[in-house]
Amino acid sequence: MLLKELSELNGVSSGETAVRHYIHDRIQGRVDRIQTDRLGNLIARRDQGKKGPLVMLSAHMDEVGLMVVGIDASGLLKIKTIGSIDERVLVSKRVLVGPQRIPGVIGAKPIHLQEKEEREHPLKTTSLFVDIGATDRKEAEKDVKIGDLIAFDVQAEAFGDGLFKGKALDDRAGCAVLLNILEKEYSLPLAFAFTVQEEVGLRGATVAAFSVNPDLALVVETTSAGDVPPLKKHQASTRLGAGPAISFMDRSVIVNPALITRLVAVAEKAGIPYQFRESTAGGTEAGAINQTRSGIPVAVISVPCRYIHSPVGVLNLNDLELTVKLIDAFLRDIEQRGLPL
Repeated sequence: MLLKELSELNGVSSGETAVRHYIHDRIQGRVDRIQTDRLGNLIARRDQGKKGPLVMLSAHMDEVGLMVVGIDASGLLKIKTIGSIDERVLVSKRVLVGPQRIPGVIGAKPIHLQEKEEREHPLKTTSLFVDIGATDRKEAEKDVKIGDLIAFDVQAEAFGDGLFKGKALDDRAGCAVLLNILEKEYSLPLAFAFTVQEEVGLRGATVAAFSVNPDLALVVETTSAGDVPPLKKHQASTRLGAGPAISFMDRSVIVNPALITRLVAVAEKAGIPYQFRESTAGGTEAGAINQTRSGIPVAVISVPCRYIHSPVGVLNLNDLELTVKLIDAFLRDIEQRGLPL
């Protein structure tokens, strides 16, 4: 299964090589040209003989994780977070360290040895470590080094009623959507940007958008689903099973209303369920793309996902399929009627 394979690849920000190679191998021969830029973005173009506005679809390859920043005399690894992670979810999680994927577990001082004030506050990353079973620093250094990236060790799988759980669904779900779109043919010139280092500052998208310079960009993301207790229905940002989420704005961008109007019209004409992202928290690659060169119009379509930026996320597979259908319908509409701006 495509999403399972993507989820189980390790690609903490700045270490996206395995994801890039996987995507490159999958699309080779199905696009006109593939480029890997100096930052590590993979940009695939299908534009030979195509007429019309150039549309760029963007999804980031990287995931949140950790880095080894020190090795204690005991052989335990000191760590720092890469990307925004709630420190409360880290302790006792299984991880894979470095390119050799050395198994480890995130540990902390046992609760029965903690002082009262320590038990009353979440453990900070500085109080955590990764245990790889080494007896001392010398033994640990045989397998790992300072600067090694650490990914969560999670088996991805479908479960429940049409749900899927796994790590890095932000934004391997978006990568899966783009790969599905790549299987279809369009008369438009298209660029597919699989970007790096989104989780640490939208860095890959900034470079990719400048290079491609599209007439319109579409960011495909995952976004927080707030459909869990104790939140009430009206407090949820998005809901699993209600279709792809269209964004009006977030911390990084305000989407041109004409784009939203066209997306809604396309969805309703095609009978595709959709929802609006009802929170403006967080940022997306749209913010970087929108401000590139002389300004690039950009829209954001997201797959709702529970427990985002944690070791395991949960999404609805039908939402993923509907996201593909909405983007396909949107591109077909541009083929027929041109850009909405």
